[in-house]
Amino acid sequence: MTAATSPARHTSAPAAATPVTAASATVETTAQKATRYTLAGLRLSLGWVFLWAFIDKLFGLGFATPEKNAWINGGSPTKGFLGNAVTGPFEDFYQSFAGATWADWLFMTGLLAIGTALILGIGIRIAATTGSILLIAMWTAVLPPENNPFMDDHLIYAGVLALLAITAAGDTLGLGKTWAKLPLVQRLPWLK
Repeated sequence: MTAATSPARHTSAPAAATPVTAASATVETTAQKATRYTLAGLRLSLGWVFLWAFIDKLFGLGFATPEKNAWINGGSPTKGFLGNAVTGPFEDFYQSFAGATWADWLFMTGLLAIGTALILGIGIRIAATTGSILLIAMWTAVLPPENNPFMDDHLIYAGVLALLAITAAGDTLGLGKTWAKLPLVQRLPWLK
C-alpha cells in the first residue's frame, strides 16, 4: 500500500473549541426572558391577590367584605367564612375558632406579609411556604370543592407559589437580587 492508497491518517490538531466568555455565558434567549417575565407577572399577580384580600377585609371596600364588616369597624375577617361557609370533614374544627381574635390577627398578618413579600420579590420562599399553608387550609375548609371532586383554585395557587419558590422569581421586577445580597439572607438562604 502506498501513501496515496492508504487510509488517511488524522495528523492535524483538533479544531479549537469556541471559548466560553463571560459575555457568551450570560446571553439570555428569548424563551428565558419570557419565562423570567412570566414568573414575575405570576408573582406580582398572586401578591396582589393576597394584598387585595387584606385591604378589602381591613377597610370593607364592598368587594368580598361590606363596609360594616370591615376589620377597622370591629368586624372579624374570619367569622363570616369560617362561621358560615365551611363545609366538609373539617367543619367543626374551623368553626371552633371562627371570629377568634388570634385567628383574625394571624389571618390578616399572613395576608399582608405574604402579599407584600410577593409584590416586592423578597422572602419568596417563606411567602410561598406560608401562602401554600394558608391556601391548603382554605381548600380543606370547603371539601369537597363545589365544581370538582378535589381540584380548585387554592391548590393551583399553591402550586404556583411552589414554582415561584424554586425559581428566582423575585429577581425580575422585584428586589430579589438586592435581598439575596443581604448578609443575613446569605447566611440563611431559606430567607430568599
